[in-house]
Amino acid sequence: MVATSTLKPKSSECVSELADRRYDHGCIDAGLDVWLDCLDETQRTADATEDRTCQQLAKMFENCLSRAKKTTLHCSSVLVPEKLTRRIAREVLRLSSCEPCGLRGSVLYVHLELDKGCKQLERIVYDATVVPTFELTLVFKQDGTAWPSLRDFLFMGTCFAPTFRHALKLSPGFRLVKKKLYSSSAGTVIEEC
Repeated sequence: MVATSTLKPKSSECVSELADRRYDHGCIDAGLDVWLDCLDETQRTADATEDRTCQQLAKMFENCLSRAKKTTLHCSSVLVPEKLTRRIAREVLRLSSCEPCGLRGSVLYVHLELDKGCKQLERIVYDATVVPTFELTLVFKQDGTAWPSLRDFLFMGTCFAPTFRHALKLSPGFRLVKKKLYSSSAGTVIEEC
């Protein structure tokens, strides 16, 4: 017997077929319960691992934005919509799930789309021991509806350089571009979220 996720628990057809072959009903029920418990445990373990990876990825994106705020973005804070990094992490995991090495075979390029074009924030190699099989380019978008704060106007030209911004607000939308490497059917997948 092969256990699959489509196995119907204690299916009457399956039980009656085995009963016709003179198997004990109690033994059949116990065996099916063991298989179902194994399937449930495997699914719970896979879900927990995926959730942990998703949290790690979200934290990597948050750290990237934190490092970039002073060096690249020239602002004192970056306002990130709630659960944006978590949504991005789930999309990255989804796009990497069909790759030979999964997320480990990825190189992530993180950009921010500004009024004057895109600015590269960071290049992240998830696992440096694995040869990359695909590239993902994440483009955060600036929230264009945000008005500059009064504090930004007061600070302009006083003690900060004119290029210094007090706060940068990100839009809940983002773009994710996947480019396969080393594949005869290499293509580009663009996800606009």
